[in-house]
Amino acid sequence: MGVPLNILWIVTTQWRASACGYAGDRNTRTPNLDALAAQSVNYAEAVTPHPFGPFARAALLTGRRSPQNGVRDYFDALPTEARTIAHELGERGYATAFFGKWGVGRRDPRVPLVGEAAAKVIVPPEERGGFEVWDGFEGGFLLNDPWFHGTQSAEPQRVTGYQSDVVCSRASEWTRDAAGGDRPWFAMVSLEAPHPPYAAPAAGAPSRLPSEIILCGNVPRGGGVEAQARTELAGYYAHIEATDRAVGQLIDKVASRPLGAVRAGPEVPPLPQTVVVFTSVHGDMHGAHGLFRKGWPHEESVRVPLLVRAPGEAPRRENAAVSLADLPELMLAKIENRKSKIENNFARISMPSVVARPFQCDRVWRGVRTSTRKLVFNEDGTPWLFFDLENDPLEMTNLAGDPARAGEITALRDRDREK
Repeated sequence: MGVPLNILWIVTTQWRASACGYAGDRNTRTPNLDALAAQSVNYAEAVTPHPFGPFARAALLTGRRSPQNGVRDYFDALPTEARTIAHELGERGYATAFFGKWGVGRRDPRVPLVGEAAAKVIVPPEERGGFEVWDGFEGGFLLNDPWFHGTQSAEPQRVTGYQSDVVCSRASEWTRDAAGGDRPWFAMVSLEAPHPPYAAPAAGAPSRLPSEIILCGNVPRGGGVEAQARTELAGYYAHIEATDRAVGQLIDKVASRPLGAVRAGPEVPPLPQTVVVFTSVHGDMHGAHGLFRKGWPHEESVRVPLLVRAPGEAPRRENAAVSLADLPELMLAKIENRKSKIENNFARISMPSVVARPFQCDRVWRGVRTSTRKLVFNEDGTPWLFFDLENDPLEMTNLAGDPARAGEITALRDRDREK
């Protein structure tokens, strides 16, 4: 029997893959993630299956893409009968806990998405995805002084502090107690940062001056798009810095903590070791191609950071096409000491419905992304976008209508039709 594995998932919101120091972003300060990346498998081509919160979270929890997981519309809740990674691990003897933003609960479309009313929406016990311990909130985007309910409190209670610090601290306390038990544990730590409002205070992390922000080459210059991008990114990077600090403190505490009670004797099983995963449910366009927010099929929206630090696994850069929907299977393969059953030659991306919010994508689409190519179809199946990511990483040239690329487009279309 191998050494049992604890599992820690740290899931952020709107943190695009490029916005990390280890990824080369000169605007950002992420010393803790940089250190984690140096110890991890860096899935550098990882994507979200759906660049919008509820769809992506449902896929991450279940390993099934939307709408097959039951979430087709922005206001759809994860079905109570949906099987999640918490069910799978619980049946394998794990203690399971969730902390922070849920994001797949039942919501009233008449309630504003930002603010106290949304933050106090109750997620009933039967709708908490099979987690034994659930301590969080449906949403609200209160990056400071969030409200919590769940296992500890049936009614929402406000907690003072920066949200990332508060969520990570509560998760750390649970893992401390779980480490003294006789079961391996799985904790999912779900953070809203660095999601808007970007101007919200970021726990002492200073906002950059908009004029100092280094913009990517695909952000139009000289007009309102540039001005908005600079202003938003100034706050965005402050929240990234503050959340990096909170994440680093959580990882340090988990890594330094004795894993289990004192044990002796040849019949006593070995102490668990911990797998640490860091990712985000989607990115943000931040002015790239003149666009903002998510829902779009461009790299800024669909590519996400994905770091997996596992005992005995050497750090490396992995260029395989991996989706967040693959994470449950990757975790099960690790604890069962077997090869994962996922395809790494392409990843499926899509938006199953239009989310009627400002700046969001205006159409339903689906696509196929390899580590070097991306093909995106309109809802009627006609090609919308085709990019040679290997030679055009900023996606400046749409090749969907190029006759010279017809063969490549046909080959990727065939992959899209595969089950």
